[in-house]
Amino acid sequence: MMGPELVFMVEEASMENTLKAILPRLLPDGLAFKIIPHSGKGDLERSFPRKLRAWKNPRARFVIVRDNDGGDCVALKSRLVETCTASGRPQSLVRIVCQELEAWFLGDLRAVEHAGLAKDCAKLQAKKLFRNPDHIEKSKNKLIDLAPTYQPRNGSQAIAPHLSLDNNTSTSFNVFISGVRRVAEQMGTA
Repeated sequence: MMGPELVFMVEEASMENTLKAILPRLLPDGLAFKIIPHSGKGDLERSFPRKLRAWKNPRARFVIVRDNDGGDCVALKSRLVETCTASGRPQSLVRIVCQELEAWFLGDLRAVEHAGLAKDCAKLQAKKLFRNPDHIEKSKNKLIDLAPTYQPRNGSQAIAPHLSLDNNTSTSFNVFISGVRRVAEQMGTA
């Protein structure tokens, strides 16, 4: 019989890099996980319903992670939850990144600094702009302003290992962390 596994479906390689760095610190030892990156949000939305229906392990739980990119967060989440239910996996967790992955990095400027991408930027965390980076519509551009060498793929590999799981000003990051912890706990008792 197949054991429990947590499957993350993400829209791009930079989110895959981020999850590879934080999931081993977040999930309990022994809980198998898999990350499936896609080629953008369109590819993710086209392919994840088929993957949910075809997945062989009945003990698998799914986490769908997608950037909001300035859209209606509530409507987007509702639509993705409905798609999961229609695909036979109503217990799937849907998490929306507001607005882009880089907001998670802007929520922990200490991590950006420790990654060597920007000097003395951690002190900016107390500024109003960075107290809730989910409100920054073009968070990638703002991160590039702070760290001009930032590129999504390499930057996510450099920053993610330094992200604090418990001290981030991004609300969407914190909601993601708490949701994944809750699912992992449920899987441990099932």
